[in-house]
Amino acid sequence: MTKSSFPKTYSSKKQLKKREEAVEFVCMIDLKILRENTEAVRRGIEKKKFQCDLEGFLALDQKRRLHITRTEEARAKQKSANNDMAALPKGSPEFLKKVEEMKSLAAQVKELEIEEKAIEEKWKALYLSIPNVPHESVPVGKTDKDNQVVLTWGDCSKISPCAVPHYDIPWFGKLIDFPRGVKVTGAGFPFYIGDMARLVRALLNFFLEEAKKAGYEEFMAPIVVNAASATATGQLPDKEGMMYYANEDQLYLIPTAEVPVTNFYRDEIFEESELPVYRCGYTPCFRREAGSWGKDVRGLNRLHQFDKVELVKWVHPDHSFEELEKLRLDAERLLQKLELPYRVLAICTGDIGFPHSKQYDLEVWAGGQKRWLEVSSCSNFTDFQARRAGIRFRPKNGKVETVHTLNGSGLAIPRVLAAILENNIQSDGKVKIPSILKKWIDTEFIGA
Repeated sequence: MTKSSFPKTYSSKKQLKKREEAVEFVCMIDLKILRENTEAVRRGIEKKKFQCDLEGFLALDQKRRLHITRTEEARAKQKSANNDMAALPKGSPEFLKKVEEMKSLAAQVKELEIEEKAIEEKWKALYLSIPNVPHESVPVGKTDKDNQVVLTWGDCSKISPCAVPHYDIPWFGKLIDFPRGVKVTGAGFPFYIGDMARLVRALLNFFLEEAKKAGYEEFMAPIVVNAASATATGQLPDKEGMMYYANEDQLYLIPTAEVPVTNFYRDEIFEESELPVYRCGYTPCFRREAGSWGKDVRGLNRLHQFDKVELVKWVHPDHSFEELEKLRLDAERLLQKLELPYRVLAICTGDIGFPHSKQYDLEVWAGGQKRWLEVSSCSNFTDFQARRAGIRFRPKNGKVETVHTLNGSGLAIPRVLAAILENNIQSDGKVKIPSILKKWIDTEFIGA
């Protein structure tokens, strides 16, 4: 709906604008864009794999606006009648007549407010189900088979000739204990033991120190969040079934540090001079991974709890895609310093995430399994998350605007660890530790 198509009977356009601004920062796509560029939004959504009732939302949006008009008009009549009654002598026939009129108007307003609340709740639920629109540079495709390789680094043929899948290394089960993890918790919650625990800690220290060098300030974030935080970053309603939920406390275990770190600035306004803002955070991450099976879940390939360092940015909208390229390079440098062959994929429209506008995945080569394993996803969400979270900035001159948010894994531990084990195993069965980690682990080899 364009500006010129406001309902003619609306008593105050300012009142409607105020209502729109009240919801603008708890949803994802600018209402003005949805109404004035509906076809472009529709085409963008059709390219993604997510289903939403855009037509139903637009119809309800029109109904909602008209209902707001009716409610405001009824309130205005109620206020006018109240003023008229106040000017009349108490107990006079005219006063008593106004009393009856006031009762009727009050009942009408109450009924309209009940209807409005029901419409508002349904409207917001539909609004929150609309995914972000992919950027024009995102390759068009239907499945992950249509993702495009944009860069490959390292020589996969130069890895250890002794490479085997990490879960087939004879001593693997002694340093990463899955059976006892099942006993204590369940599948996908292993124990890391001895040198393997130290190697994990060395990787985390390495990732965090490199992030600091790249200008990211470190956070120690909560590992549980409320529904508002999960909704702001787009995990809700999209991934509700994939998150662990503490029912009594109504809190979610985080699937990534992206959720608490991004929400750090929820409902806050930056000064333009403060942008860009870089933060990083290490947390354990929890994902139910419902429906996963087969070779994709063996060993370290897919866990329910894993450790990860996340890189998060809040940036000026004019620079967000440039910042995405920088973010990707920050993650790539980690793999280069670990001397792990990798490739970068531009994720296609049919495989891109719900809140994403553009996404790169970094996949490391696991020489034993002879397959690529995703270890990082670097994404630009444009204003999708920030609009839901109410994160804005104040330009030097002009109206307050919504920032753009980005994040990327820098990196996720399990598959990086799998690639180190597989690619660096020696003829005697030991695994050579990447030299960059010697600062944090005082052994050159681990294993039998």
